[in-house]
Amino acid sequence: MATKDKSENAPGNAVVETIKTIVYALLIAGVFRTFLFQPFWIPSGSMKETLLIGDFLFVNKMAYGYSYASCPSLKLPGIGINIDAKDICGAFKGDNKRLFGSDPVRGDVIVFRHPGTGSDYIKRLIGLPGDKIQVKAGVLHINGEAVKLVDDGVFEELYEPQGPQGKLPRCENGPVGNGGQCLKSREIETLPGGVQYPILNIGNQSLDNTGIYAVPEGHFFFMGDNRDNSTDSRVPQSAGGVGYVPFENLIGRADRIMFSSAGRSMLYFWTWRKDRFFKAIE
Repeated sequence: MATKDKSENAPGNAVVETIKTIVYALLIAGVFRTFLFQPFWIPSGSMKETLLIGDFLFVNKMAYGYSYASCPSLKLPGIGINIDAKDICGAFKGDNKRLFGSDPVRGDVIVFRHPGTGSDYIKRLIGLPGDKIQVKAGVLHINGEAVKLVDDGVFEELYEPQGPQGKLPRCENGPVGNGGQCLKSREIETLPGGVQYPILNIGNQSLDNTGIYAVPEGHFFFMGDNRDNSTDSRVPQSAGGVGYVPFENLIGRADRIMFSSAGRSMLYFWTWRKDRFFKAIE
């Protein structure tokens, strides 16, 4: 009497093994993204020239410990998937504490959850709890002292649609025709503690003169390096900005760009920027 094939090559066993492999891969990917590193693709120009539209990086989620914001979100509107971090770890939201938490350093480039919308943002940490922040005549002041600024020429880019959203850059020398050179003033800003980085400006704008922002305990104040093209803590949430960001909303620190695409998709490898592979973020 013939016996059933129970070898590893049996069709049923092959299907089971395939399913197990997929499940294990998803579990490993989930652990990797929740506790170690989260991929992030730069969608806007608010952090130029430190970060360009199309830069792809991994966010170090170990840098500041873990909170509800460390749980991954999965948003695929095209197929109706919208899983938010608070859907998974919402029970831990609201205490503004972190597991294995450590304090961020002024000048860090950080990905955080917008306190109102829950969207992921990436900006530079400017103000720590207890700080008083103000911008006067385009110059950042921290606790009453102006930061050091040094003129450093101009930043040049083509005036053309950028990234998957096809947004046009803002130019100090505007109006500029399509394909023309778009210019911005470039300065090197030095924060207390010595962190240096370039900032961009396009002239006198509404946020170049602000009131004094008193950063509450347990919160942080963020700004974009592209100062005149950044929605950040200078505008309160009630007016469509970011406002102060709670400690628990920090996702992780951006340390290094893996690669960068100047095209509409990161899959367009022929548009990858050769000078940005494994580039350190400062």
